[in-house]
Amino acid sequence: MKAAVVTFPGSNCDRDLAEGFALSGFEVSRVWHKDTSLPAGTDVVGIPGGFSFGDYLRCGAIAAQSPIAAAVVAHAARGGYVLGICNGFQVLTEMRLLPGALMRNAGLKFICRMQNLHVATTASAFTSTYASGQSINIPIAHHDGNYLIDQDGLAKLKGEDRIAFTYGINPNGSIADIAGVLSENRRVLGMMPHPERVVDQRHGGVGGAGLFKSLMGGMALA
Repeated sequence: MKAAVVTFPGSNCDRDLAEGFALSGFEVSRVWHKDTSLPAGTDVVGIPGGFSFGDYLRCGAIAAQSPIAAAVVAHAARGGYVLGICNGFQVLTEMRLLPGALMRNAGLKFICRMQNLHVATTASAFTSTYASGQSINIPIAHHDGNYLIDQDGLAKLKGEDRIAFTYGINPNGSIADIAGVLSENRRVLGMMPHPERVVDQRHGGVGGAGLFKSLMGGMALA
């Protein structure tokens, strides 16, 4: 399986994300934001965390207009997998690959700490190796992680089982404690916590390893 990790000016978790994929057996390519196409045979695109373009305008807004963006949108449209983490989640909402928006944290402060999450669904290629309701510890590091969606959109997410992760204790004001959501075809995941930072016990935990293992296994069966 082949993963492509996109780097924007201001990305700071792109190497971590590439390592997360590689440790689960993916062949990883690195893609620069000014590229106009993805490597041949790409199965999953990773949009990393950081502060793309310095979060100018809105978090993820300029990155969503980068030359590579059209290729990512086309990849998703033909059923390809896409994983957006933290700033990557913000980028995916700006690309309209995921519903809702990420707003300033309710406490108006940057938050950086370990965070307890609950696995809200195992019915996705990203979460299949976890147990339903399982608690995992994954770091968060964001200033604009307050997930907002209107009530009709929230009802749709709930009705279609598209909430992937929720916070054990809500750190940022996100509606319904949402930490990650899936697209309608369940092949695009955006989440604020950083699973790529906990894929090796030497990093203090392996709570995020299951996501990459799930993705490798789920894609192989698709």
